[in-house]
Amino acid sequence: MLEYKFIEPGDILRLKPSGALTTEDFSGLTRFVDAYLDKHGSLAGLLIETQSFPGWDSFAGFASHLRFIRDHQRHVKRIALVTDSSIAHIAETLAEPFAAAEIRCFAFDHYDGALQWLKGEPRASENILVVLTSHAELGNTGRKTGFWLEELAAPYYVLTDAGAKLTLASPKGGQPPLDPASDVPGAATTATQRFKSDPAAQALLANTRRLHDISPGEFDAVFYPGGHGPLWDLAEDPDSIALIKATVAARKPLAAVCHAPGVLRHVQSAQGEALVKGRKVTGFSNTEELAAGLAEVVPFSVEDMLIAEGGLYSKAPDWQVHVMTDDLLITGQNPASSGPTAEALLARLRNER
Repeated sequence: MLEYKFIEPGDILRLKPSGALTTEDFSGLTRFVDAYLDKHGSLAGLLIETQSFPGWDSFAGFASHLRFIRDHQRHVKRIALVTDSSIAHIAETLAEPFAAAEIRCFAFDHYDGALQWLKGEPRASENILVVLTSHAELGNTGRKTGFWLEELAAPYYVLTDAGAKLTLASPKGGQPPLDPASDVPGAATTATQRFKSDPAAQALLANTRRLHDISPGEFDAVFYPGGHGPLWDLAEDPDSIALIKATVAARKPLAAVCHAPGVLRHVQSAQGEALVKGRKVTGFSNTEELAAGLAEVVPFSVEDMLIAEGGLYSKAPDWQVHVMTDDLLITGQNPASSGPTAEALLARLRNER
């Protein structure tokens, strides 16, 4: 049995599990929470109160629990576990799916302390710089390119729903070019649809800062969305190269997805070697480029470049999610990997703070 209700200040959800939890328990909880999130976007806190953790009635019940965590992890800012169960001793393990949330354990008789903590001030927002391409021409084809919409939209909501503050920049500033192929019905996702109808997100996109005017010290982390555009401008841009060097030197996380790992092409480490040398990396694969019909159009292959520079390149089957984390360098293979890459960046960033 799973009791749930919102308590003061209204956006804290209190869960009281008892007995073996069933699939129906989590179906009801999902409907209840989704109705709230449709209006409010996120939960300030989740308070789980159980003297003895009840477990599940079946594997299906356990799977439903995991599905609820997966689908709602980015919408919870803080989690308080009020229990005398041994579950308190594995809080770090439980926190892993909620990498974007703060988690704290309280003894079962410290309910008021847990509630007070949930009502308290959240941790300071992270300032994350998102660097987009300004290049709009797809080689000599006469076709347009730019950034890939999903690779901006999915990370945008992973990060902002978790409370991060984003600044968008591009070499030329202003409105960066959108690859039209990423804005067709077949490429639409929940995140892209939300982004296109979000006035605040659209205003931010229309007014990106000029990359030359960016001070790396302003930001806690940097994220590069892909699209083919970065292969022509950001991979060669001295301001981008300097930004990456400064970010790495300051021991701040840096992430790039799909074609954006191409921006690492000319970046060297403090030892004068290629930054990617000896690092586990990924990026848009040769087989995906062939499938896109652009292997003969792009100025260089992301996969070949990373390997040639000494990177320990790996890939998943075409279009499947694949993210590699090597210390503070995080890379994703393709559009489907953009949200998970942002999740890995946020988790890495918060582990460093």
